[in-house]
Amino acid sequence: MKKYTIVAATLIISGLSSCSPRLVGNWNIASYESKTENGQDIKVANIGNIQFKKNNSGVKKVNYSVFENKVEDNTAFTWKKAADGESITINSEGSVLNKTWLIIKDEKKYQKWKSTDGTNTIQVLELKK
Repeated sequence: MKKYTIVAATLIISGLSSCSPRLVGNWNIASYESKTENGQDIKVANIGNIQFKKNNSGVKKVNYSVFENKVEDNTAFTWKKAADGESITINSEGSVLNKTWLIIKDEKKYQKWKSTDGTNTIQVLELKK
């Protein structure tokens, strides 16, 4: 009986540790896209990287130019994945990533998220390890 208790406890602990978010780690920002209903779409590729830490904090290093407008975002942030796993919220004041994102694809080495700016613009973010 004691053996079964130890085995059960080991399985529970290993199961809990394997539930740690696959998001933790360093990701390349493969693309960022902004789509408007009037067709003024913008898509930039390989614009930097983002690091998600286990303590729900992180750092991003984003750098790109669109029509001679340079965007740099090298700041810390906090993040929280929803309990249902369907969305993630990034808190980073002044950043285009500061919002709740719907998780479209959640894979070990690939993430695809979508969000809006509250109007008719949709943003799509793709991350790759």
